[in-house]
Amino acid sequence: MYNVEEFLLIGSILLFVSVILSKLSKKFGIPLLIVFILIGMLAGSEGVGNIGFDSPTYAQFIGIVALIFILFSGGMSSKWGEIKPVLWKGLALSTIGVLATTILVGLFINQFIHFPLIESFLMGAIVSSTDVAAVFSIFKTGNQKLKNNIIPILEVESGTNDPTAYFLIISFLSIIMDPNTSVWSLTLSLIQSMGLGAILGIIFGKLMVWIVNNIKLRSKGLYPVLTLALSLMAFSVSYFIGGNGFLSVYIAGIILGNSDFVSKNLQLNFYDGMSWLMQVIMFLILGLLAFPSQIISVWWIGVLVSIFLILVARPLAVYICLLPFKMGKKDKIFISWVGIKGAVSIVFATYPIIENVPHGNTIFNIVFFVTMVSTLIQGSTVDIFAKRLGLVDSEK
Repeated sequence: MYNVEEFLLIGSILLFVSVILSKLSKKFGIPLLIVFILIGMLAGSEGVGNIGFDSPTYAQFIGIVALIFILFSGGMSSKWGEIKPVLWKGLALSTIGVLATTILVGLFINQFIHFPLIESFLMGAIVSSTDVAAVFSIFKTGNQKLKNNIIPILEVESGTNDPTAYFLIISFLSIIMDPNTSVWSLTLSLIQSMGLGAILGIIFGKLMVWIVNNIKLRSKGLYPVLTLALSLMAFSVSYFIGGNGFLSVYIAGIILGNSDFVSKNLQLNFYDGMSWLMQVIMFLILGLLAFPSQIISVWWIGVLVSIFLILVARPLAVYICLLPFKMGKKDKIFISWVGIKGAVSIVFATYPIIENVPHGNTIFNIVFFVTMVSTLIQGSTVDIFAKRLGLVDSEK
């Protein structure tokens, strides 16, 4: 057990090294997030740092807090004028797309890897959502602008698909824990979760704007603290009354970010910095939690699932969702490729372990491997795909 001074020293060194090495990631074409997670693995119990950390509960808690920051910051930086024209496309991908990916990956795992059906669907749900941290970080740090409003579509999808994946994960866990759980009760729960989550997001977003503009604090530095408290409150209140807190936080962020309020630039810069801090911490912690020897032991399953997910499940889900909309073939190919998995999938993979689901550790290790493959291969080739498909808007 580390004392406070040792903990602070180790933490500061890891953060410092992560930020410094981020300079090299662009040079070698390695996604930033993969750098952070590799540093965590190197510092972990099986790495050179030999830091013992084996608490999925703590990792899950840190991951949820980090995700609240990332979603709220992402919502604040999203421009409603760009989102509105593509809203239904993004929502189709974040709902029907997540469900289709879950079913396709689940059936593949059940048929070819011979996992029990419900556990296979559980794993499919865990890797079904596009990672909000990965997508926002790639397009925030990139200099390229894309044609046909593709970036807003991907931002809407990644910002709103975690609630759908979370609901499916909780549903499959409920069925595993209690096989008598009815489909009707789960359907009602979905409607309640999404409905209340959206309503409370709107309420808290409007409330934030009103409070920030009318409270008249003596110090400008307190305004980010105020909105931070309200964003955490939005998540918690939504959760406790049966809504989806992740959806509430994202919607509240969009409403606040697209309104005029006191110290707006100060707060946008604050949340941009906090979002990066949370991403670094989340990936470092998940890297520390991983045991490379266990992950390597399921590499062949990870490879099969990764190939099927990237080349079959994601493209099929995208084409199904975008069928009603007029979109070019190249746009669909690019959106299919940017189905990047990241820290959120790994955080969700801690749920089966905490709930003592059979094969829970195996599920975590497979998901970790799939996430690494997706982040490394898809995350590092986004720019290349955009150029090859002729989607880079040179005028912008």
